[in-house]
Amino acid sequence: MDPCETPLSFDCAGASLVGILARPATPARVGVIIVVGGPQYRVGSHRQFVILARALAAAGIACLRFDFRGMGDSEGNPQGFEAVTPDIVAAVGAMRRAMSELETIVLWGLCDGAAACALAAPSAGIGGMILFNPWVRSDASAAETELRHYYGRRLLDARFWRKLRTGRIAWRASLHGLLQTTSRYARSARKRPSDEGLPARVARGIDAHDGPVLVVLSGNDLTAAEYRTACARRGPLNAATTHLRVTHREIPGADHTLSSARWRDAASTFTLEWLQANFGQSTRVPSHLDS
Repeated sequence: MDPCETPLSFDCAGASLVGILARPATPARVGVIIVVGGPQYRVGSHRQFVILARALAAAGIACLRFDFRGMGDSEGNPQGFEAVTPDIVAAVGAMRRAMSELETIVLWGLCDGAAACALAAPSAGIGGMILFNPWVRSDASAAETELRHYYGRRLLDARFWRKLRTGRIAWRASLHGLLQTTSRYARSARKRPSDEGLPARVARGIDAHDGPVLVVLSGNDLTAAEYRTACARRGPLNAATTHLRVTHREIPGADHTLSSARWRDAASTFTLEWLQANFGQSTRVPSHLDS
């Protein structure tokens, strides 16, 4: 029997939220809830959440992808990622009611959806988290990442110098931008890291969650680079993510939203292998994930 996809609606603060529940052909012990990132709905860029949910269900893992309040087919007013903990908690409850056989639920998030997972973890009653390219922006990490990974790469790129020599680059505007970023970095470097900044709050969420965590980073993505920069700094995020419960993987060359089928397959493989290692689920990655 093939996996079955059914609509699921549930309440959050008086608004009706809508999701799609992918049920495997056999009873599932583990369920995954996809937490979307950015102003998008449950399908995702390049249909990535549809593809992932079907791959998980085909491997025997239930998967719910849903729309936050004010997004897609859900009612209510749009919420920022820092205010969607009630939506995530409601989705966890709805999945448990729909599938009483589940033993554990794992949150899977991308970008600010990954940050939302960490912020919600202490109150969501989950068994694990899978965080893709987590959003942990701060003034300090943003400026440092831009200097290293944007301006640094441009200065080492022969095409940049050819364009500069032939007048195809507005060098005054580029220089102004570089000086502004350098000034931002210098100001942020003089400040003490804030215990209330996003990296610290994400770290507290990871610390308060006693289950395993998988962090997957794209190799060609500024958000992933900023996460690496933030983790390298001495502070709460460094301490939280060097814990043995936290596993890091990388998809070389991948962009932020995994726009290539090869990168999406890698994301499914990492997800399934990690679920197998921590919850005894199948590592079989179904073929034709983009069908």
